[in-house]
Amino acid sequence: MDNLQALILGLLQGLTEYLPVSSSGHLTLGSALFGIEAEENLMFTVTVHVATVLSTLVVLGGEILKIFKGSLHPLGPGSGLARLNEDQRYVLNILVSMIPIGIVGVFFKDTVEAIFGSGLGVVGFCLLATAALLTFSYYAKPRQREHISTGHAFIIGVAQALAVLPGLSRSGTTIATGLILGNKKSRMAQFSFLMVIPPILGEALLDLVKAAKEGFDVAFAGLSPSALLIGFLASFVSGVLACKWMIGIVQKGKLVYFAIYCLVVGLVTLCYAFF
Repeated sequence: MDNLQALILGLLQGLTEYLPVSSSGHLTLGSALFGIEAEENLMFTVTVHVATVLSTLVVLGGEILKIFKGSLHPLGPGSGLARLNEDQRYVLNILVSMIPIGIVGVFFKDTVEAIFGSGLGVVGFCLLATAALLTFSYYAKPRQREHISTGHAFIIGVAQALAVLPGLSRSGTTIATGLILGNKKSRMAQFSFLMVIPPILGEALLDLVKAAKEGFDVAFAGLSPSALLIGFLASFVSGVLACKWMIGIVQKGKLVYFAIYCLVVGLVTLCYAFF
């Protein structure tokens, strides 16, 4: 991987992690176009994913700090969930949303990796599925709830677990699912971006363990320090911009435009894969 390829793939990751068009699908497409093997892409993928986590912390750092401080308050009177304040309930919902992706990561990691290596056809079909889900969420008009319930957090977590498939957008799937369930637009973008932080860091840790077992000389094969640095910076800067932009897009209800994009790219990908 040369520096130009690292720049392009880093920009793709940073932008598409937050925009509802599938970062994994675009990284797969970009790697295929550049002729980069999965093994060569492993440590680069870890690097750019960590960069997007840092971009989330930069954009939503104030809100994260507020939630953290609020979650440290003593429990209130009563019993069960009624004792939790708003911030404690928010943290609980984040933890609940992590359960499905945690199950997938622990028990089905090899299956997911096999799907990633099964060709561009899967990416194309999943991009079409993303387009359909975004379109449905745009035209569905449920009553908007002020707060995300714990049950809804779990369902949104299931959507995130399904979005491990390349081409099925994580942000698009989770935000669209939350909107279809009737959750407020201004709440869903933030919740979607915060709920992904632990899974991304967990995936990065698992990949590092895998690299250690295989040997870091193998994991870093074809990667120069400059390529990693360029990819990291490109992903971080574009991630900051995309995160801010996406929050505004969700609040304005403009997800249908990304549905059109996913439809076009999905059809082009299928044509490229099969014809």
